[in-house]
Order: sequence, then C-alpha cells, then structure tokens
Amino acid sequence: MTYFIDRRANAKNKSAVNRQRFLDRYRTHIKRSVEEAVNRRSITDMERGEKVSIPTRDISEPVFQHGPGGKRTIVSPGNKEFVEGDRLRRPGGGGGGGGAGEGNASNQGEGMDEFAFSLTREEFLDFVFDGLELPHLERKSLKDLDEVKPVRAGVTRDGVPARINIVRSMREAYARRIAMRAPIRRALREAQESLEEEERKDPVLRNPSRIAELKNEIERLEKRLEAVPFIDTYDLRYNNLVNQPQPSSKAVMFCVMDVSGSMTQAHKDIAKRFFLLLYLFLERNYEKVELVFVRHHTAAKEVDEEEFFYSRETGGTIVSSALTLVDEIITRRYPPTQWNLYVAQASDGDNWDDDSVNCRERLMKTLMPRLQYYTYVEITPHAHQALWEEYETVAAEFPDRFAMRQIVEAGDIYPVFRELFKRRAAH
Repeated sequence: MTYFIDRRANAKNKSAVNRQRFLDRYRTHIKRSVEEAVNRRSITDMERGEKVSIPTRDISEPVFQHGPGGKRTIVSPGNKEFVEGDRLRRPGGGGGGGGAGEGNASNQGEGMDEFAFSLTREEFLDFVFDGLELPHLERKSLKDLDEVKPVRAGVTRDGVPARINIVRSMREAYARRIAMRAPIRRALREAQESLEEEERKDPVLRNPSRIAELKNEIERLEKRLEAVPFIDTYDLRYNNLVNQPQPSSKAVMFCVMDVSGSMTQAHKDIAKRFFLLLYLFLERNYEKVELVFVRHHTAAKEVDEEEFFYSRETGGTIVSSALTLVDEIITRRYPPTQWNLYVAQASDGDNWDDDSVNCRERLMKTLMPRLQYYTYVEITPHAHQALWEEYETVAAEFPDRFAMRQIVEAGDIYPVFRELFKRRAAH
C-alpha cells in the first residue's frame, strides 16, 4: 500500500480556517454590527477594520450530558400545581443575581461581558458588500485578449504536484505493471511447469542439475516481479490548463453628483458617502470597471476623483447638462457593444424650470436604451419635486433597469445602497 504524506509547513495564519468558521457561524450578528459601523463612520473612514461585539448568550453551544437513565417515579408531597406529564419551565437567571444590563445593583451573582473581537479591513469589507453585485452585467465582444481564463485541456506528462491527476496516474501505473509483469509471469509459469515435470520423473532419470537450474530461474523471476515498482515517475499525469480568451465584461460607472447651491453641506456629505461606498464596492469586487466622475450645477464637467469629492464649486441647477455630458462621453469612448454602462446619480431633486422634462426625454430616447442600469438617489427630507415625478415615468418604462430611492439622513445610506445593488435572481 502507498501512503501520500503532506509534509508542507503550515502557513503563518494557522488558525485562519477556524476564524473563518467562526465568522460564518455568527454572520448575522456580525452583519448587524457592520451595518451600524457603516452608518456612523465619516467619509474618509470607510476602509479600516471594526471591533465587533456579540452577546455572550448568542455564542453558547449545545453540549451532551448523560441522563440518570432508567424509569423513576417521584412523589412530591404538597404538589398542587403540576400533574404527571407536565413540562417544567427552565429556572430563570442562572447566577443568583440580577441579569447583566438590568441596571439593578446587587451583592450576589456574577456575569460576563459581551464577547468582543476585531475584524480586519478585508473581513469588514467582505461583510459590507456581501450579496451585492452590478445588475445585468453582460459578456461583450472580444475586445482585449489579455482577459483569459484557464481551462482544462487534457493531461500532460509534466506539471506541478498541485495539478496531479490521480486517476490517470494510477491507470498508467496499472497498465505499466501489467505490461512489465506479463512476460515475467509467463516465463515464471513455464519454469514452474518444467520444474514440476522434472520432479515427477523417475529418480533414476531425474536430472539434479536441471532442477537446481530451474529453481534458480524461478527465484530470479520472482525477484524481478517484486522489483516492478507500484508507481513510477513515468506514470504521473497532470491536468493541463491553457489560457482561453474570454469575452470582455468590462463596465464603466458614471458617478453624477449635484453640487448646486440648493445642496447643503449635509446633503453633499451624504452624497459623498454614498459615492464613496459605491467606489469601494467597485474597486474591491470588479477588476474591469472604470469610473467616470461628473459634477454639475448649471454646467456639467468631468473631473478626477480628488476634485469630485473635495471641490467646493457651486452654482445653479440644470440637471440635463450632466446627462448630456454622460451621453457624449459614451459616444466618444464607451461603445455599448463593448462596455456595460451604469449611471449613479445623487441630487436633492431641485432643478431649473422645465429642465426636468428635458432630463426625462434624454433618458427615454438616448441613455436608457444603451445603459445596463441607472440609479437615482434623492437626498431630501421633504416632498419630492418635479425631477422625481419625471423620473417615475422613466422607472415605469424601464422597471428592471431604473431604480429610485430617497435618503433622508446618513443612517439611510447603507440600507439604500444594499437595496439598489442587491444580487438579483438569475433569469
């Protein structure tokens, strides 16, 4: 029998598997803490880890205990409350004193604080973006050949141990053993038959030298059989992988933010936090997504990341200028046959008279037929304005690819973000 022993040294993070099991087991509690942390963090403080607490009662595990066994009959004198077959309620408390968190002072009993541990940056972002995706992401035509996928291409004699094909290797070894042992077994069988025939002869006619010669031959052949290895390096086969060009799934996200005078500093902070969350989501989960930042007041301008988040420019409001600029950029640089196109817009809903109608017409006639998904976030605690009403017409026409949500305060950012980019069921 052959034994394969893994003698590779353990990595530095030897407890990584146990830690991942712990995170999976208490995922619900951790996600609740992560949501609270996202809502209370500032704009520039989204990428660090987080300290998470879990109530002690939620991490208790069931244990097996041996019961008394057998059948017992107990008579309790003076029992007026229970009869045979009643189920007894568990006694409360457990420590003799007041429960933790009740706010009552006591000189009896004891308890335990909540179990606290720290999430790394990677683990924190995993929980933040768990279950999210870009809707309607499609494979486009072959544009860049550097996007490849390793695919199986049979087996080969050369490779690394991680890709060894055990079934094919054992099959080759079995075939080799059959091929190498067959002539030896045949010669051995013939020598044994000759020895038996020689030993059956009359002692007078028996040839002792011939018998000794046959015995030596049989011993030599048996050693040759035993010398045939169970598996040889010649038998090893490895899974062969080749890089196959894949259709490009490139995408571009247009981040459109209203920076007009009607957007207060609180409104702009909420918009920036929403776009920062979107930026982290795309940078972490997708390799082939480009970001285009567009700011607008009466005029729209394509800006870089620094200017988009920190510029203090302001003015009046003409939303259609931003949609026109997005349309021009798509026409110049991002043909829909090769790119998945997404737009995320944040505004307070305030717009110049009659311009909301222009926005609706621009979306209905030009943009939406080419876009994969459009999200509009209105940041206002008041009633919706004309822009929201016009966008409702667009949402009715494109219910799967146009989404609208309202954000009143900072605590609404993360729930709205998850609702806009939640994973859809496969069609």
